[in-house]
Amino acid sequence: MNKRIGLAGIGKLGTALMTHWAKKGIAIGVYHPVKTKAEHFLESFPNGLLLTENELRNVDVFILALPAMEVVPFISTLIPKNQTQHSPTIINMATNIPTEDLKSKYPKINIHGVKYMGHWKDLLEHGNGLFISESALPSNINELFEVLGNVKIDNESYLTEVNKLATYFALKTAIAIETEFVTRGLSPEYLKRALTSLAPEVIRSYSEGSLGHFAKEIVKDIQAEKSSDDLSIQ
Repeated sequence: MNKRIGLAGIGKLGTALMTHWAKKGIAIGVYHPVKTKAEHFLESFPNGLLLTENELRNVDVFILALPAMEVVPFISTLIPKNQTQHSPTIINMATNIPTEDLKSKYPKINIHGVKYMGHWKDLLEHGNGLFISESALPSNINELFEVLGNVKIDNESYLTEVNKLATYFALKTAIAIETEFVTRGLSPEYLKRALTSLAPEVIRSYSEGSLGHFAKEIVKDIQAEKSSDDLSIQ
């Protein structure tokens, strides 16, 4: 039984990762401190193998798709009492924990940062994710993430900046749509459709360059408004 790759974290990101690894038949050992939760999770993934606490240090690569507050406690459980014992390579995926901080805290453990830039649901449904790492990954680890999308070498701080900007403007747009619909007395049902279907798909089409004629005309109107505003400022 091959349990050389381990996953800790069976929430939304962990589910998205496992979904695509399952499609490729990549065997992944899965650990959760509550064994029944891990067993329930594995019911959906034939490529998954249950990892017990006693087997944690037998893993070569441990991917941590954990909340930030759980990363340090989990790594601490992997530190061998005997310095000659094997210690897994750690993949830190937590957005809010700089990988360099973990390397400083655990200098004897091999730690790499691989941060996902995007929303877990997009990764789950579409794959083709973008991952940020500050240094080139070993080939066996890089192959794991190439199945999920692309790995870009860059500073982790850009991940936080992009997430904050995208979240800010997404919420600003959502609030503006909500305010306008309420002002016009439009049905809450229509508002929900605008927020959950229309707006997200228009943004996706815009990013892919596949807007329809109606949307392209609106883009021209917006650009004309912007040009007019710029001239008035001058």
